[in-house]
Amino acid sequence: MANADLLVVAGLRLALRDGKEIVKDVTFSVRPGEIVGIVGESGSGKTLAARAILSLQPPAIRRTAGTIQFDGQELTRLNARALRQLRGARIGMVFQEPMTSLDPSMTIGRQLEEGLVLHTKLSGPQRRTRILEMLARVALADPEAALGAFPHHFSGGMRQRIMLASAMLLRPALLIADEPTTALDAVVQRDVLELMVDLTREYGTAILIISHDLSMVARYTDRVLVMRHGEIVEDNTTAELIRAPREPYTRNLLSAMPHRGPTRPKPSGPPLVEVNNLIVDYKGSAGLFLNRPGKRALQGVGLRVGPGEVVALVGGSGSGKTTLGRAIAGLLDPTKGEILFEGQTIARGTEGWRRYRPQCQMVFQDPFLSLDPRMTVHSLVREALRAARNLTSVAKNVRVRETLREVGLAEDLATRYPHELSGGQRQRVAIARAIARRPAFLIADEPVSALDVTVRAQILDLFADLQARHGFSCLFISHDLGAVEQIADRVVVMRDGEVVEEGDRDQVFDSPCHPYTRQLLMAVPRLEAFVT
Repeated sequence: MANADLLVVAGLRLALRDGKEIVKDVTFSVRPGEIVGIVGESGSGKTLAARAILSLQPPAIRRTAGTIQFDGQELTRLNARALRQLRGARIGMVFQEPMTSLDPSMTIGRQLEEGLVLHTKLSGPQRRTRILEMLARVALADPEAALGAFPHHFSGGMRQRIMLASAMLLRPALLIADEPTTALDAVVQRDVLELMVDLTREYGTAILIISHDLSMVARYTDRVLVMRHGEIVEDNTTAELIRAPREPYTRNLLSAMPHRGPTRPKPSGPPLVEVNNLIVDYKGSAGLFLNRPGKRALQGVGLRVGPGEVVALVGGSGSGKTTLGRAIAGLLDPTKGEILFEGQTIARGTEGWRRYRPQCQMVFQDPFLSLDPRMTVHSLVREALRAARNLTSVAKNVRVRETLREVGLAEDLATRYPHELSGGQRQRVAIARAIARRPAFLIADEPVSALDVTVRAQILDLFADLQARHGFSCLFISHDLGAVEQIADRVVVMRDGEVVEEGDRDQVFDSPCHPYTRQLLMAVPRLEAFVT
């Protein structure tokens, strides 16, 4: 009985109310202690299939066929009360975005205690002891202080550790992890995943990991399911799937992984953008219940970006890379230091500032938040040309159509709104807005962090094509070292508000000097390591 399957999903079908099927005849199993990955593009149905195990799919989606057996028990026949007793206690779940999964109005201590109150007979002191032990186990620096803190007091990596602690407190037999490391930097991603694997092995828990990161799945799983259009198209051991994928779609996923781009000639002449001794301080705040001390986010940073050069800015969460990008874009005022464009200072109110503003554009991390939901695609791109006095109204419309074609968007999408587009299409609109003015300098802040592997490959190829066509310089901010390796000419590594290493891409990736750079590179899983 030790080798019997813990979870068996057979013939699962999920459909919308109008009858349209979105998960089609999905069948798979998970053995006790096994780590299984589900991969596929956005919209492939992998998250819905996993959520259906606990009947957590959206109300508009219903199960039309199939069985789900867990530890010999048929879950589809359980009533709501029986399912509540199962959730958390026997099957835990770590959701993709911990900030939306954790209640912002409750302290961490209260949220972690909820499951223990519902599913155990432990006394108050016993619950507190177990919670403190688990918070220490997930490497929170001060578990006692964490009990009284709120989710917004923690970084993304720390919130994900807290979610993992919450799921593992009850020592479930199965843990479902839905994109558990999206938007985390390489080091934090590795720490969270290795912690998850260690905890589950300690308690004999099986894991079902849903992800679009094939390199990560290859490092940590025993077996992989590949989904496309609601169906499982391949089911194999991880080593065999990476070594010899059977299906063309699986091969396409593997080929879409980032690869090192060609080395380009170094730019000649003076830098286009220059940053000297930049310091940014965030002021502290005093409140009725909480006093926050001020923080120095940038500590005398220097940076150079040459004409037509792509400089990647990398580092962990909280390293100051986004703060530096926003300061260069003029979205926040530095405390000290100077920023030069074509040799002229860009301090507000100066002639250099007026010349610089239309020449610097920014692509933000989340296009859904940066695009006005009330405006059509055409209006969003045209808005970027509002101050272009050298273009007539007709010329602006022509430029919008040209730019949409350049970023690979069909003309019929021009009348749509952001919510009617996919994530990849929204990012193309954001890029179109940024290049419509034909700027000399572009700042791209995590432009591919939330995209699946094939869409990420498309956006990176598009970005490289546009940069070669228009010749703009670029500051490419990212924690995705694979994307950096594909697109960058030079790499600048930041840690705790300081630049710790910089150099040509090949030099930094092949012969890193600083220990932190080596730590970042070692944390990145590479598919080649799993092909023997």
